Amino acid sequence: MTATEGLLVPPGQGRIMQTPAQHVTFKVTGTHSRVASTFEVVVPPGFDVGAHVHTRSEELFYVLEGELDVLAFEPRIRTPDHWQGWESPSGNRVVRASPGTVIVVPPGCPHAFANPTDAPAKMFFQASPPPDHERYFEELLEILGGGGPPDHAAIRELRARYDIEQLTPLRHR
Repeated sequence: MTATEGLLVPPGQGRIMQTPAQHVTFKVTGTHSRVASTFEVVVPPGFDVGAHVHTRSEELFYVLEGELDVLAFEPRIRTPDHWQGWESPSGNRVVRASPGTVIVVPPGCPHAFANPTDAPAKMFFQASPPPDHERYFEELLEILGGGGPPDHAAIRELRARYDIEQLTPLRHR
């Protein structure tokens, strides 16, 4: 690709990685953008990424299908097990996001998403700068691909390497 050519990724195209816990389609990678990596993510029922925070990364989420519970604020109190009851000092609470909802997460802002419904949800996800989240997804899906409960120690070590401070556990059915 030269500087005078863009990238066109048709519907259903891109590199796909799938496990029972998550389905990720890599749409734009660091090979094609200096600004951000872009993914289409199918979030299965019962998946909870767990509240976490990045010191360097900025993220954008756009809900395409289904519903997700989302958090994007510093809570009054960070409880270690569940983020769904968190509240910010200004009164913000977790929101049920439906199609068309946009969530922007600056560096340093705790955030999370979970699918509490019985149907898959789909979101557009962008992470900046690339390619950290690409590598993170590759390794995370390898860990989650083993089946059974998540290996929390392996996920914790992985996240530490990719600027992710885990505040509550990742869960999936």
